[in-house]
Amino acid sequence: MSDLWAALCLVAVLEGVFLLAAPGAWKRAATTLIATEEGRLRRYGAVMIVLGLLALQWVR
Repeated sequence: MSDLWAALCLVAVLEGVFLLAAPGAWKRAATTLIATEEGRLRRYGAVMIVLGLLALQWVR
């Protein structure tokens, strides 16, 4: 369980780094996400979950 919390903390750190380093690019990305249809976002999310689980399996 502590690994899960560590991973979530690292996600927060990465999000903060992106916001600190390139706030304009982050805002443009958010605008693009808002304009993207929900079905496409769901497919992207599913692909990211699968890729993340495969990467986790490979690393572990």
